[in-house]
Amino acid sequence: MVGFWSLSAAIVNLTIAGSIFALPGTLANSMGPAAPLAYVLGALLFVPIVVCFAAAGSRVTATGGPYSYVNAAFGRFPAFATAAILWISSVAGSGSLSAALIDQLSQLFPWLAQPAPRMLFLVAVYGALGALNSRGIRIGAAAVTTIAAAKVLPLLILTVAGSRYVHLENLHMHAVPSWASIGSSLVLVVFAYSGIETALAPSGEVRDPIKVVPRAAFAGVAVVFALYIGVQLVAQGMLGAELARNDAPMVAVCEVIFPGGGGLVVIIATLSLLGCLHGDLLGSSRLIYALARDRLLPAALSAVSKGTQVPTRAIFAHALVACLLASAGSFKTLALLSGGAFCFVYIGVCAAAWRLQRMQVGSSSAIFHLRGSPLIPLLGIAGLLAILASLRTSEWLAIGCAALGVSAVYAVRRWPRR
Repeated sequence: MVGFWSLSAAIVNLTIAGSIFALPGTLANSMGPAAPLAYVLGALLFVPIVVCFAAAGSRVTATGGPYSYVNAAFGRFPAFATAAILWISSVAGSGSLSAALIDQLSQLFPWLAQPAPRMLFLVAVYGALGALNSRGIRIGAAAVTTIAAAKVLPLLILTVAGSRYVHLENLHMHAVPSWASIGSSLVLVVFAYSGIETALAPSGEVRDPIKVVPRAAFAGVAVVFALYIGVQLVAQGMLGAELARNDAPMVAVCEVIFPGGGGLVVIIATLSLLGCLHGDLLGSSRLIYALARDRLLPAALSAVSKGTQVPTRAIFAHALVACLLASAGSFKTLALLSGGAFCFVYIGVCAAAWRLQRMQVGSSSAIFHLRGSPLIPLLGIAGLLAILASLRTSEWLAIGCAALGVSAVYAVRRWPRR
């Protein structure tokens, strides 16, 4: 069973992925010296979202995460739509991080950039991660805790040590960025901060979820906020205008603090990406299992192994799709799609948290209650709608096609029973 530390580590591990090594330069290119503002605004937006996750997670403890919350609050079709969009977000995010993993390692091994070696490497990575996950939730959770500590500590050292080299004038904001720049940056920040929804998917395997889920949610997200904002401030303060033109900003930061240590950042980035891919496989496969368990996907995907009781088929199904996306797509394209789709999932969770409290779902005295309901869910939904308003036509088209596909799958699965 997963405890407080394992679940907190899973949230940190899934959220702090390879994007933390690339986003400082991307955001600086979009917002200039105001780039740290994107993380701060994103953190303020995520506070009510995390509160809603804590409230819903303490009332609904079945495996499935957001799918289970929306199902209990609004019924099967809204739940299936939420789960399908969540899976699309997760698999697109996994593909984008795998693409980033290849990009990072190609700096040391250029042959990985070739199509055939790229595909073989991705198959090997997902095969190994699938095999590790199939050995059981306890081993998978232990691996998540170890990987999270191994990648957070070096980033923390870089942030603390780099603060000595920060030039405050590099943090001075000369002009307020345009709404278009802020909106597109916040879509990427939503992608960067996403992870809690996947970490909470195996809630049915959490020890005492009514108490553990809210505490782990707040603890894990607090670490994430602090590290992301700290990394951006240090990179901006050290590199200044050069940050916007740097594709590997943390390598440059490391070279200033520890000359000749840039290769270490590539190793840390690789470890970070592998940790996130592992955690995503652990959580997203449970989402596929939950849908198959409820007969909304083929029943074969709900099968669990006899010895470890894990959904092995669901694990390898998710790995296969993510591997194919990673071989065909780029980090930025898949990250934007994933971030936009996550907004819809979070809107569903905010609405479900309010609805579950009104329905008085759950009877334990330890349930986490929303104070001032429905103010907190409304704040979260309003912020997410503002971000969605900044999406481009191509991104809306991709999400719209996904929604039509989801509706078609639901209709096909439900038709025989009618």
